[in-house]
Amino acid sequence: MSAWYILTLCVIAATIAYVIWNYLRIKKMPEGTKDMVEMAAIIRSGANTFMKTEYRTIAIVVAVLAVVFSLFVEKTSGITFLMGACMSSVVCVLGMRSATYANVRTANKARESMSIGETVKVALCGGSISGLSVQAFGLLGLVLVLIIFGNVKPNAQGGGLLTTLQGINPTIMHVSTYSLGCSLVAMFNRVAGGNYTKAADISADILAKVRNDLPEDDSRVPNVIADFIGDNVNDIAGNCSDLLESFVATVAAALMISVVLFNQHAEALGDAAFQALTKYPVALACLGLVGCLLGLIYAAVKKMGNNPSRELNLATWISAGLTVVLGFFGAMKIFSGMDAAVLETLGWKAGWVSPWICAVLGIASGVAIGSITEYYTSTDYKPTRQLAEMAPEGEAFVVTKGDAVGSRSVLLPVLVIGLALFVSGTLAGIYGVALAALGMLAFVGATVSIDAFGPIADNAGGLAESCHLPHEVRTITDKLDAVGNTTAAVGKGFAIGSAAFATVSLIVSYVGSYSNGMPDLNIASFVVVAGAIIGGGLVEYFAAMLTDNTIDSAKLMADEGDKQLTPEVLAGKKTPDYNRMIQLAAKEALRKMLVPSVLAMVIPVVGGFVFGAEFVGGILIGATIVAIPRAIFMGNSGGAFDNAKKYIESGALTGYGKGTAAHKAAVTGDTVGDTRKDVVGVALDIFIKTMSTVGNTLVSLFRVTLH
Repeated sequence: MSAWYILTLCVIAATIAYVIWNYLRIKKMPEGTKDMVEMAAIIRSGANTFMKTEYRTIAIVVAVLAVVFSLFVEKTSGITFLMGACMSSVVCVLGMRSATYANVRTANKARESMSIGETVKVALCGGSISGLSVQAFGLLGLVLVLIIFGNVKPNAQGGGLLTTLQGINPTIMHVSTYSLGCSLVAMFNRVAGGNYTKAADISADILAKVRNDLPEDDSRVPNVIADFIGDNVNDIAGNCSDLLESFVATVAAALMISVVLFNQHAEALGDAAFQALTKYPVALACLGLVGCLLGLIYAAVKKMGNNPSRELNLATWISAGLTVVLGFFGAMKIFSGMDAAVLETLGWKAGWVSPWICAVLGIASGVAIGSITEYYTSTDYKPTRQLAEMAPEGEAFVVTKGDAVGSRSVLLPVLVIGLALFVSGTLAGIYGVALAALGMLAFVGATVSIDAFGPIADNAGGLAESCHLPHEVRTITDKLDAVGNTTAAVGKGFAIGSAAFATVSLIVSYVGSYSNGMPDLNIASFVVVAGAIIGGGLVEYFAAMLTDNTIDSAKLMADEGDKQLTPEVLAGKKTPDYNRMIQLAAKEALRKMLVPSVLAMVIPVVGGFVFGAEFVGGILIGATIVAIPRAIFMGNSGGAFDNAKKYIESGALTGYGKGTAAHKAAVTGDTVGDTRKDVVGVALDIFIKTMSTVGNTLVSLFRVTLH
């Protein structure tokens, strides 16, 4: 067993031990008043019930596909596919359960301490369980695959239990099917969770703020409780599976590209260089996990002040900085002994340090995209404030201005992604592109932890409102909620940016595999262009499908909520039927999740077997080019809409507080943005990654079909 694998397993064990300790520490904290205990139990029960019901469907789909892979593709690939699905599922359940314990304890800490710093620590503690689990379990499954089924080999041959297919490399198949198992669970979670939470959120906003002039998160509105549950099943569980899938996909892409390079330059590289190429991606992921663990431990023990944004940013910077430093020493250990002839063959312009520079470019890109997202979505900066100032003019002005903010916010992240890809490719070729993608996700444990802080703080604020805690408590939770909105928006920007890098890496790997080690896809070919046009159109169709599903569910829930808001309920003499609303939200989300989720898997399969590998390559390129700016627009416009509403609710816009026409116009903007940022934007990145992963998994079959 490689020394790097042993070190990685030790780091994973230490991380999981810290996660378990944090989980038990959260559970021991007091929940607060009787109302808080009861409301938290409803949220926890509803989230658990939804996840159990969802996973019954997921389990059936995963089991069927695992059998298909083992019978017809590669005999043990069904096992690795199951391993990927299981690791993703464990992280989702653990993250969701920890969040449903942390939300009420965060509210209670605000109630007991009246301290922003102490309250931030509780929410971050809950978030770190999600974040560290994503990186630890994702890496654990991948390392186990490499140990159990053998390290990646360039010339291995294999087939299914019933078929023997030319060109199947079992070691590559193990890595790609592990990644695909993660992708499938992520798609189901994002589609179902997004529908659940945003249908509940939109219907709650319409009922409370527009139709009945009730406070936000008023417990008399049954949709509010479904919204609390949705925050956990989408913003926590969905986000965990999303980023885990991206993280695994980038490591897998780097390993597959190593095989492409070896096949292209087998004699010049030799076995030692090939082993080095496959070691560094795992080593960088391991060292990044060390950086995240140390950065989050520092945040947990440090005394925090009254500026939550600064404290959370500090944890991210420490994690990223440690990843940069440790990644350098890892590169020096693995690559510094390479012959000059090998470095020249690989085309590494800066010598053995080239892969590390590419990884740093990815890390810097992630931080830059996060900062750009924060600028366009935070109430601390001009774009969101200008959007709020449009609210007195009415809904049309708000929506139009929000669209402009979203469109304007696309250019800089796309420039960052494009430049990083260009520079990394120039420095170290296709391997450099893969390392840039992995660099952005090498400290994913910290970014998911900070992101998970948002929904925990949001739930804490909702509990403070619905359980009628003192106004001072709500002031603290509102501040955390506003910060959480920004961290969530930054997290979405990070997820979209990482998806761009991951997808490009997967496309490069796909083309290299399809063309027998020579990365070459003629983009002027009518076959490729046809695929690209259709790929772009499929992105828009997928977005429309998710939007329709969500708004249809929201209408049903709003109508049901209207029926329950009887005079007795509005007077506080009767409790609405929360369970009925929760069941309606779950039923609609689960009913509408299957077709969009399976679509991403079916498209490359049909395209590859009917039209060939080049056509699928075109689909992947076209879908990526359309989806990335579309997802950035969706995420940033939605985040700006949400925070513009909160800016008005905080009283910052003189003369236009809660309940005014300006506030209602901002609520309309927020309603438009909800589906964008929490349903469509976050699902588009999984859509393109899943198609790319399926393409990589089955590319050998497409090639056999064609040739």
